[in-house]
Amino acid sequence: MRRLLTIITVTAIATTTARGQAPAGTPYDTTKARVAATPADVASLDAIVTTLYDVISGPAGKPRDWDRFRSLFAPKARLMPTGRRPNGEAVLREWSPEEYLAIAGANLERTGFFERELARRTDRYGDVVQLFSTYESRRTADLAEKPFSRGINSIQCWFDGTRWWIVSIFWQSERPDLPIPAPYLRSASE
Repeated sequence: MRRLLTIITVTAIATTTARGQAPAGTPYDTTKARVAATPADVASLDAIVTTLYDVISGPAGKPRDWDRFRSLFAPKARLMPTGRRPNGEAVLREWSPEEYLAIAGANLERTGFFERELARRTDRYGDVVQLFSTYESRRTADLAEKPFSRGINSIQCWFDGTRWWIVSIFWQSERPDLPIPAPYLRSASE
């Protein structure tokens, strides 16, 4: 019986896909977004990435526009930092945008945080985009200040026919034993 159900499911997906339609299932409901976006913030990939870096950046003591941050993310979006514990053990965390704000938001405002994009590599197929955005982070906007952190944000975006959504951000910070490779310090078009 289990094998028969597997065959029926695979056949249904193959038949539907062959007709150019998405497999049956629950459609992704973007009407569940918590906050409406400013159209200019989500009109293009450049706009949504620029807005992402802009909204988390600011001097110590300055409140951020967290509703603007929320408006960039698709319902059920995930933010996933990865790294190493002091003992060398690999760790991966997974947060919703709300969990990220609860964990990191107050600290960004208290200590000052400015993150900027250094380079970007983008791959796109239809409405799906994967981009590697190399970043550096400082406590102030002064570019003469040495960054306290650099790394790569792997950002997955989706275009719903009207606007761009961030579906996930998965990032790795640079470490002494894991320097950012030279190709990721320049944009793919360079």
